[in-house]
Amino acid sequence: MHSDMEKEQLYQQRLTRYTKAMRLAKPDRVPIRPFVAEFTAKYAGYTCQEVAHDYRKAFEAACRCAADFDWDAVVANMVYVWTGLTEAIGLRYYGIPGLHIPANVGFQYREPSEEQAFMRPDEYDLLTDDPTGYLFNVWLPRVSADVTAPGQPTAFRSNLSFLKGGMAMMNYFHAFGPQVERLRKECGTVSAIAGILKAPFDILADKLRGYLGLITDLFERPKKVRRACEALMPHLLHTALSGADPQKQVPIGLWMHRGCVPFINRQQFADLYWPTLKPIIEEIHKHGLQTLFYAEGKWAAHLDAFLELPEASIVFHVDQDDVFEVHKKIGHKFCISGGIPNYLLAFEKPAAVRQFCKRLIKEVAKDGRYIADAGAIMQNDISIDNLKEMTASIREYGVY
Repeated sequence: MHSDMEKEQLYQQRLTRYTKAMRLAKPDRVPIRPFVAEFTAKYAGYTCQEVAHDYRKAFEAACRCAADFDWDAVVANMVYVWTGLTEAIGLRYYGIPGLHIPANVGFQYREPSEEQAFMRPDEYDLLTDDPTGYLFNVWLPRVSADVTAPGQPTAFRSNLSFLKGGMAMMNYFHAFGPQVERLRKECGTVSAIAGILKAPFDILADKLRGYLGLITDLFERPKKVRRACEALMPHLLHTALSGADPQKQVPIGLWMHRGCVPFINRQQFADLYWPTLKPIIEEIHKHGLQTLFYAEGKWAAHLDAFLELPEASIVFHVDQDDVFEVHKKIGHKFCISGGIPNYLLAFEKPAAVRQFCKRLIKEVAKDGRYIADAGAIMQNDISIDNLKEMTASIREYGVY
């Protein structure tokens, strides 16, 4: 057992290792920062339903994994959807384990049909003119089973939803500070990210128009799409900065969705996605903060655009792209993370995991500037033995 002083020393060593890699220096060894979600439930003996319904169990599972695997950094709770909050206001767009889907399946996002999109195609001007007013008056009543729209008879349940929702949000969000401290004091583990960001384009695609609706808009009303993205930019920047690490050590997480191949083409990326995201990243960099590009899917087609950003302004996380090719293209300018295929960790033998990790260290991490992680967030299909093997292999081969 480590003493409190030893835990703090361990924490500082890990923080230094993690931040050095992100800032293009060579640490003592490769940092290990697995984004483990429902895997933590599997390891701790919980169902997906339990960690979604009771965030205290999710916190406990995250700490147990951090301590037992001896990782450098983790997310305080990667199973971020908590039933208490989603059900307090009756959110329609989440499938919750044990309620809408089987108890041992990770939570799902449920996108409505194009006809029932939460934002209608003729409402772009309303969103652009007053994003906050539109979301509160039009969008919220559509995504909530309880909230009534302005002009409609207000029920007791609608009024209560605001009270319950506010209480639930305060309860949950205020619990993260103590959880981050617990990771530090009990496990000596760094909380991997602070703050959240999404591209304006992804907000439209994920939560407003839906993917199918947005694709129609790209051809029928692209100028309105561009103006809507521009209108959302200052709000998203404010959200990112307000939740960022005040010490400016760990990055802001950017969850990247619909700008990748094959969702939109290169011209749409150049005209809409990138011009309304790049200035946000540059402004974040001016504040002395990094952004973690959690690039879900395939983004190799856009690596040249990312090279336009200032050196070390981002950490680029590799999901389905070839991590070796990504490193050749942008590894001189940005730290790379991830790239270990989830299928490898879920379905292959430990020997195959070791072989891949050995090559990864030799070719991608040889000069530093790499953080070990799977390609995508790890759910409960990941093999415990394989994740142990990944951890052991990185620790063995990743010493500088």
